[in-house]
Amino acid sequence: MTFAQNVLIAARALQQINNQIRSLENQLQMLVNQRKNLTSLSYSSLQTIERSLAQTQQLLNQAQRPPYNVNQIDQTFQRLYPQTYSGSTSSQQFFNDAQSRWQNSLAGHQDALRVQAGVVQALDVTRTQIDELISSSQSAAGILQAAQASNQLIALLTRQLADLTAVVAAQARAQSLDGARTTANQAQARAQLSSFLTSGQGYQPQTVQMFH
Repeated sequence: MTFAQNVLIAARALQQINNQIRSLENQLQMLVNQRKNLTSLSYSSLQTIERSLAQTQQLLNQAQRPPYNVNQIDQTFQRLYPQTYSGSTSSQQFFNDAQSRWQNSLAGHQDALRVQAGVVQALDVTRTQIDELISSSQSAAGILQAAQASNQLIALLTRQLADLTAVVAAQARAQSLDGARTTANQAQARAQLSSFLTSGQGYQPQTVQMFH
């Protein structure tokens, strides 16, 4: 075998070795990329989101006179917001019902303000979360981190929608209590006027306990 043939064989062997090295390098790079794609996001806002949702839910659960409970609402309306009053209803009963309706309306507005305040107080935390998640998404090293950042942003948006729903519900509840109070007061006024006109005795003063 000549010197030239030996050189050619060595060159071919060296080329094969170089090809194997490049193949190993490519495989190594693929492993590195896969590791990046499987690396979890270091920042998580889920606990903060869950805590904020729990706080909003707690404010709604603290609603008073009446609470957010269908059965209790029905019972309250049947007792304090009747469509008509009987002719035998006493002045004390009229006063007590009117006072309870006023207290319900006042409590409804207080509940709405508390829910609104809770949502507003959470805005600073929300802004910080958004900044962190956007930064994490932009600097994501792989697919998994980018997906996790996106999912957390979606969860944050869902929480904001839940807060908005709570605010709208609380405000609508307060307005509904005001409307029901007006309607019930009108029914009470008609009953009192009818009793006055049909009694045939004119106005008869009665003792009414104002505060109890």
